[in-house]
This record gives sequence, structure tokens and C-alpha cells, in this order.
Amino acid sequence: MKISKVSQRITKIMADREITVQDMSQRTGLDQDFLETITKEDLYPSLGPLLKIARALGVRLGTLIDDQVSQDPLIVRKDAAQKSISMLRGADKPEELKFYSLGMGKTDRHMEPFYVEILPESAKDAKLSSHEGEEFIVVNSGRIKVVYGQETHILGAGDSIYYNSITPHYVSCEGEEAASIYAVLYIP
Repeated sequence: MKISKVSQRITKIMADREITVQDMSQRTGLDQDFLETITKEDLYPSLGPLLKIARALGVRLGTLIDDQVSQDPLIVRKDAAQKSISMLRGADKPEELKFYSLGMGKTDRHMEPFYVEILPESAKDAKLSSHEGEEFIVVNSGRIKVVYGQETHILGAGDSIYYNSITPHYVSCEGEEAASIYAVLYIP
């Protein structure tokens, strides 16, 4: 099975720093089997676990996603979008999200901008996650459900939400049709 560049980067940083999967599990609170799956297969975790992994390794999220040098300004044309990164929320679950990085190649970035396709499978078995930083989301198409702490919000095309990511949250598709969003994450 092909191993993804993200998996390769995580594995290399772990090896360079002599961090075992058991160490990563303790540092991140993520299940060992889940960590082994993402380091050995062409799978990406969702942003919550990926942020925890980046923090545990002492690197920024962008270091795991890409390491290319660019010039300012970085322009991403719609018809030249980068290959999607399919992210999973668990090792045994179907694909739920397709992320297209809009910042890939800008190594000095402090925000992580994405175009995200959210599939109906994302609404199944929802689990809240939290991480440092802030998130800003604009719904491009379809409807999404945002669970933020004890609140639930349904958003449609053109709606936006901006929140502190430290509060447990979950973003999923609302209904049987896929949705799409633009999301910007700020991670201090």
C-alpha cells in the first residue's frame, strides 16, 4: 500500500526525535491503532488529530501538509487546485472530508486556508474535538451542521461561523447531499 507524504513526514519526524507510537499516543491522547494506521497507510486524520500530532511533534500543521518554498503572494487558481487530501475521523471509517489546501507552498504562513468537500458520511458517529486556535468557515454549497459546545447550528450557502477551536466542536454535512466550505484555521 502506498504511504502518503503526510504519513512519511510524521514517521520521519518521529524517528528523528526518537518518538515511538506509544509516546505519540500518550502525548496526543489518540489511540495507538489509529496512529499506526495513519503512519503506515495512505490515510490522513481529520484536522483535530493532525493538529494534536503536529503539537506533539513540535511542528506547525503546514510542516506536515507541505514543505515547499513559495514567493509572496501565493495565488491558487480554481482550475489548478491541488490534489485533495481525504481525511478520516477514525481508522475503520469511510472517507468523510476532502480537503484542498489553499496555502500549500507558503511555508511562513500562520493560517491554514482550505476548500473542503464535506460528505454525508461525516454526520455519522460525530465526536467533538478541540485544539488551540480559531476557525472561520464560509459555506459555499449545501448545508452543514456545526456542533459547538452545547449548541448546534445549521448553516447554508453564504452563511459563516467564526469560533475558538478550544471549545469542543464538530462540523458535518446536514442532509444527504454533499456540502462544501471554505475554512481558515489559525493555530498560534
